[in-house]
Amino acid sequence: MSTIKQSRLTRRKMLAGAAGFAAGSGAVTGFPTIWAQNIKDIEIRHAGQPVTVLASIGEQASKDLGFKVTMQPSDNADLINRYLTQSANIDIGDISLAYMKYLIGRNILQTIPVDKFKNWDSTLPLFTKSEYADGRKASLQGISPYTVLYATDASGSKAAPGPTEFLNGVPSITNADTLGVRPDLAGRPITSWADLISPDFKGRSALQDNPTIGVIDVSMALEARGDLKYANKGNMTKEEIDKTINTMIDIKKSGQFRSFWGSFDQSVNLMASGEVVIQSMWSPAVAAVRTRGLPCVFQPLNEGYRGWGYMMGFMKHLSGIKLDAAYEYLNWYTSGFAGAVIAREGYYSAQPMNAKKYLTQVEWDYWYGGKPAAEEIRDPFGKLMEKPGRARDGGSFDERMGRIAVWNSVMDEDRYLTRRWNEFISA
Repeated sequence: MSTIKQSRLTRRKMLAGAAGFAAGSGAVTGFPTIWAQNIKDIEIRHAGQPVTVLASIGEQASKDLGFKVTMQPSDNADLINRYLTQSANIDIGDISLAYMKYLIGRNILQTIPVDKFKNWDSTLPLFTKSEYADGRKASLQGISPYTVLYATDASGSKAAPGPTEFLNGVPSITNADTLGVRPDLAGRPITSWADLISPDFKGRSALQDNPTIGVIDVSMALEARGDLKYANKGNMTKEEIDKTINTMIDIKKSGQFRSFWGSFDQSVNLMASGEVVIQSMWSPAVAAVRTRGLPCVFQPLNEGYRGWGYMMGFMKHLSGIKLDAAYEYLNWYTSGFAGAVIAREGYYSAQPMNAKKYLTQVEWDYWYGGKPAAEEIRDPFGKLMEKPGRARDGGSFDERMGRIAVWNSVMDEDRYLTRRWNEFISA
């Protein structure tokens, strides 16, 4: 695949082959011999979304590295609160690109020197250069990875506008979202974000009840329909927010929206029940509907996708042997095993060629190559995700991640947006 290039072999990329010896002998890679006897007492606490901090990943890391890795799953709202108020109880956090805006310069994170990150050369240029392999520049609307990846200096007080020797976090997971559709109930082809607010689906469309995501989804629809033209859909002015929310209130009063969902299960149940035929949705939720024997697609749209991603951030308190252990875990996490587990949920690793080493050829062809499944495709827990013969919605990695129109965001006028969003919900 053109976007995903094999990079040179590094010490960390050889970890998988040496893991059994290292863990069994106590010769844990990267640590001075004098510390080897103490490393078994180290615990690294990794907080993140339930879909990323899976117990199986922590268990394998603990086995391979010789120290304990504890996973702490929480939803996004709880996570950002923990980072802001309880960071001493976390060592590494999965931080949404959008939420980096809350944390940079708050003395919560410490920077990560590029030369400490052994899988830098394997990381997608979409993150490191904000470009695709063919040289096209990626969208900078919203909070793109490039705008929050680099720190101006070791202090991490500000994000840098371009590459430096220090990172605010390490890219880990990414994806491109679109609308979920029940084609059997829609009655016609869905080709545009504008269909989300089309009268054809009055009372049968739904939004994610998150102001920063919901308003971007509607802005994609309004722009596609020709109502408004935004300078940056991911960072609207107050005037743009007012025009958008006022239009959303009118659309809501017309009876367009059946519901506003706040959880994975809610989105699945709305589609599975047939109450909703088009809505904001996550890729694994679409797959969950299909496992019930119901047709459901993650629909590619003319205007492109809404992108998102996560970075692994180091909390400020890490030091000494525990900081060294954190680097070992970071380099292990991005070396492939975790990326393969995440791929089986429908998400992309920011180091895809490393993940490929832990996927079967059939899995790689389906998840990244956009090819029809040659056999049953299963999630990390063994549950059927896709039947043979069906290709992933949206096609290959290049086709999906190469068409990002806007990234998830926290806007400069976030507080104002939240107030207006609450007016919309209560209207």
